[in-house]
Amino acid sequence: MPLYEFRCRTCDETFELRRPMSEASAPATCPHGHDNAVRLLSAFASVGAVSAPASAPAARPAGGCGAGCGCAH
Repeated sequence: MPLYEFRCRTCDETFELRRPMSEASAPATCPHGHDNAVRLLSAFASVGAVSAPASAPAARPAGGCGAGCGCAH
């Protein structure tokens, strides 16, 4: 279950709640009982994507020994 970070607009308290993704945007109550909290975007969530390699490996030519061989196959 993901951990979400919230900040209360009433008392400015920052707190975390573990809840299902389906309830990520549901209203949250701060530890002091205020029902005026907004969910924050964490640095991990904004940087957590995995990207593909910068370049794909070079394709080998069809037939023959390869580009480095020098033969005419």
